[in-house]
Amino acid sequence: MQLPETRGEVSAALIEALGREPGRRRLPDTSLVAGGDPYGDDLQLALYVCYELHYRSFDGVDGAWEWDPELLRVRAELEREFLAVLRADVPVAKDVGSALDELVLEPVDADGVSYFLRDEGELWHLREYAAHRSLYHLKEADPHVWVLPRLTGRAKAGMATVEYDEFGTGRAEQVHAQLFANLMADLQLDTSYGRYLDAGSRQMLATVNLMSLFGLHRSHRGALVGHFASVEITSSPGSRRLAEALERVGAGSAAVHFYAEHVEADAVHEQLMRHEVVAGLLQEEPDLAPDVTFGIAATGWLEDRFGEQLLGAWRHGESSLRVPL
Repeated sequence: MQLPETRGEVSAALIEALGREPGRRRLPDTSLVAGGDPYGDDLQLALYVCYELHYRSFDGVDGAWEWDPELLRVRAELEREFLAVLRADVPVAKDVGSALDELVLEPVDADGVSYFLRDEGELWHLREYAAHRSLYHLKEADPHVWVLPRLTGRAKAGMATVEYDEFGTGRAEQVHAQLFANLMADLQLDTSYGRYLDAGSRQMLATVNLMSLFGLHRSHRGALVGHFASVEITSSPGSRRLAEALERVGAGSAAVHFYAEHVEADAVHEQLMRHEVVAGLLQEEPDLAPDVTFGIAATGWLEDRFGEQLLGAWRHGESSLRVPL
């Protein structure tokens, strides 16, 4: 994976520094971070690059950067700015039960991305959607593993069960990230990890950054559980619509299979997340309830912003990507 193109002063300084040995290049001043748009391209890309050092990193980047104190200082400032605006902007349900119940309610007049793709989407829309989502799905379930050492009892066992499914129940060819790579190949997209980072919108980067932020911090374990619950509970109906969209445009069997697999698997995961992971966590640590509801709400809020960005472009006949396919 190559370092991406810069999107502003902060990401430029960070990416330039990563091309050298730690300590040999000045990192962005935190005043630049404080003066930027937390949802903007520059800060979201900088945060994404910081987090990627904990996944597969970038070609030519010294491994010592992962825990470089100065880089962690910059990342902490980026995280503070991001979390501050989320806590100010995101409406949060009063209790966990209400938040979970709201996830399964689908309005009669719903008009989100999966509805658009099912009813009127063309092949190029689905290819763009897959390119965006590759930033998440090619590392699907990875950040959620970080929460396992921080859980106990029912929550740990339930989370491990869901993750075992996500990682193919022991079969490499069934790992969900691999299934998504197969989908991309069917749609004639490059399956290389991180290939579409330069093309991904700031809204898409934010959705991935959220789960990385929650995953890397023990203090956000409740929010990560809320995030994962939101993803799993809302996945099945949307996956069914996306499978229908891919069938309608004549996509290959591997493309359809990815979403068809999620229709069945995530219906089971919904129950595990509700009754074992979330309930088990709150049985052990009831004070984490506000964190769980925040994780649920922030996930939905950022997904809605991403959906608005996609539909805003597509309904004007424009590409939703920064770099069109």
